Amino acid sequence: MPASTPARWPWPTLMVQGCTSDAGKSTVVAALCRLLARRGLRVAPFKPQNMALNSAVTSDGGEIGRAQALQALAAGVAPHSDMNPVLLKPSSDTGAQVIIQGRVRSDMNARDYHHYKSTAMQAVQESYRRLQHGYDAVMVEGAGSPAEINLRDRDIANMGFAEAVDCPVILVADIDRGGVFAHLTGTLDCLSASERQRIVGFVINRFRGDISLLQGGLDWLEAKTGKPVLAVLPYLHGLQLDAEDSIQQQQQRGSFDIVVPVLPRISNHTDFDALRAHPQVNLHFVGPDAPRPPADLVILPGSKSTRADLAFLQQQGWPQYLHRHLRYGGKLLGICGGYQMLGRRIDDPLGVEGSAGSSAGLGLLDIDTTLAASKTLRQRHGQCAFASAAVSGYEIRMGVSQGPDCARPAFLLDEGSDGACSDDGQIMGSYLHGLFDHPQAGAALLRWAGLDNARSVDLAALREASIERLADACEPLYQRLVTLRPSLSA
Repeated sequence: MPASTPARWPWPTLMVQGCTSDAGKSTVVAALCRLLARRGLRVAPFKPQNMALNSAVTSDGGEIGRAQALQALAAGVAPHSDMNPVLLKPSSDTGAQVIIQGRVRSDMNARDYHHYKSTAMQAVQESYRRLQHGYDAVMVEGAGSPAEINLRDRDIANMGFAEAVDCPVILVADIDRGGVFAHLTGTLDCLSASERQRIVGFVINRFRGDISLLQGGLDWLEAKTGKPVLAVLPYLHGLQLDAEDSIQQQQQRGSFDIVVPVLPRISNHTDFDALRAHPQVNLHFVGPDAPRPPADLVILPGSKSTRADLAFLQQQGWPQYLHRHLRYGGKLLGICGGYQMLGRRIDDPLGVEGSAGSSAGLGLLDIDTTLAASKTLRQRHGQCAFASAAVSGYEIRMGVSQGPDCARPAFLLDEGSDGACSDDGQIMGSYLHGLFDHPQAGAALLRWAGLDNARSVDLAALREASIERLADACEPLYQRLVTLRPSLSA
């Protein structure tokens, strides 16, 4: 333990695991990171293995899950590739791009990755040790559930990691799903004796109602398991936090309609978080075979498998919808993979995203794209080419686009121009993720799309306010944890 760690916080490493996916592990870690940072500790978030298509670019030029980038923001530190040393980005139902310590290692199917886990665990422990030596505390997030029996062999994401580094665990369950007591007791029953001993207590998340009506169940749970309920956390409405994977539909807000097709391998849909929060925007995520409403703006999102998702759009009849949309004066924006789809061709000579080959694009921008083996990861800053407004964002791409329409760039950035625009100004494409996050750029893009009186939305301020709300709600959990005496050597 670093000598600077105040005795008041007794957990130099603490792991948060969940009974299910989306139980609240990410938010509990973010809250504890903020609570420790408020008290002057240097705290680092850590997730040994993450599977997600929403990712962020780190200070060291790597790539990690967005949840860990959010947790780093909560901790007041720069996101680093050590905070998520293994990131799996699914490219199909059985395969994924494997990213180790921020860099692409290879594409693997599920069976090959299972055998690779022993090697991945070495990277996990290297990254953990570096964080352990550089910070007062490390807050670790598990993945999925430790009760997934089929994944326990060579596990690096949950109890396999906890046992390897000898750290204590708190177990989170989502009461809003129902069956919370079965989730907790059933998870314990699936663990070994040493793993059960490692769990220091439970957190029940997303409770709404009269807590006195829950007390009988809490008493029963503690008597049956011999473990304390550390906190019952409230259901917090309206949090503006980066989603790790799930897409949340926006409630009806304004009258300016934006349509986004939900691709099978949609990536970085956090690009639309600022639009979800915008009071003048009505954002529609349109899934397979769903009706497509009229729109002022259509946005083609990023994709992990661009050619396959382009084929999906074509099979679903999106080209006809887009041509009609443009004929009636609507605007069309493509981001990253969506930008590539707008062009004439996408060539993948090396089989970067599957089988080598070429696909005809939508033909709406005069550009061609070639996918390359090396991935571009960088933060970008500059100005909109179509308005007097600042923009910032990040690139995560494995392609280069060229063609006549690139002579009309969308953005003028610190290291050259980005994107392309059609000669009539109706269509725009860009490799820049996070376009709408900057208040000036977000308002400028909406004005370009036809919302003349577009307001600015400060997503960073909304996110910060949400982290503060979350931390305040988790203060009782922090207070309970500081009263417990760790029984494990970690």
